[in-house]
Amino acid sequence: MSRSRLLPDNFTLTLIGVVVLASFLPVNGQAAQGFGWLTNAAIALLFFLHGAKLSREAIIAGAGHWRLHLLIFSLTFVLFPLLGLALKPLLSPLIGNDLYLGMLYLCALPATVQSAIAFTSLARGNVPAAICSAAASSLFGIFLTPLLVTLLLNVHGDSGSTMDAIIKISLQLLLPFIVGQIARRWIGAWVGRNKNWLKFVDQGSILLVVYGAFSKAVNEGIWQQIPLWNLGGLVLACGVLLALALLTSSLLSKLLGFNQEDRITILFCGSKKSLATGVPMAQVLFAGSTIGVLILPLMLFHQIQLMVCAMLAQRYARRPESVPELMAQVDP
Repeated sequence: MSRSRLLPDNFTLTLIGVVVLASFLPVNGQAAQGFGWLTNAAIALLFFLHGAKLSREAIIAGAGHWRLHLLIFSLTFVLFPLLGLALKPLLSPLIGNDLYLGMLYLCALPATVQSAIAFTSLARGNVPAAICSAAASSLFGIFLTPLLVTLLLNVHGDSGSTMDAIIKISLQLLLPFIVGQIARRWIGAWVGRNKNWLKFVDQGSILLVVYGAFSKAVNEGIWQQIPLWNLGGLVLACGVLLALALLTSSLLSKLLGFNQEDRITILFCGSKKSLATGVPMAQVLFAGSTIGVLILPLMLFHQIQLMVCAMLAQRYARRPESVPELMAQVDP
């Protein structure tokens, strides 16, 4: 019997297990320092492999569809931060200030890559445009996310240097990515052949960061600091944020006259936030701080967006095929 799409996937279940493990067996002391070095190395390897497997053709493919990409980038890097700020009167008393800062961090992140493309494909949207937009969002996010994080946190009185954040991101994330791009000519084919098991590098680095972050948070009393009421409110907050993003994406794409396939791409690429990028980036941006609370909204939002978008993709997939789709199936 196949698993329902409403149930968490294996990786999400593993994430939950890591949080539980960190809650009962947190790493601390000298072991925590060594674990931090291991985590940083895993993150560098992660972005090195991203650079090695992302072709230059994929980066520039479909770039001519600038109206679609501009709308998706605006949704990702403008709408989400504005929603995060506008919802403060509702979210701050509902989930507390610490989790609200985590929501702001979530709003500053780039879109997902794999799942956005997968859902666009399942829903029969514009897949080439989705590939280009998702890849570019992930790449530009290396620069835009630390800028947005600094601006959003400064609104709440936190200090920080945008340039320092960008330098840290560049050294720990962008530099390995560039080295991977350079090495692609030698290892690109190997990475392509082994992408099925190399995905465990992505997942493993996320699990390391989550375990380290929650270990530190547990040592500082995270579960005593966050009442059960606030955790329940966080579920509601993530659901409201996703619903507003989906509704706005759908309405704007219709108002701007995009066709059905493009509207599907905008919906799935403009409403999602990347766990794979957000967790390692939090490790860099918030080093020395308690990041367990900051990434908790992202982890929850990630699962909600997967379940909701899976249902939407299935609904779109059941629609009748259009004339261009039928013509594409006819042999020349």
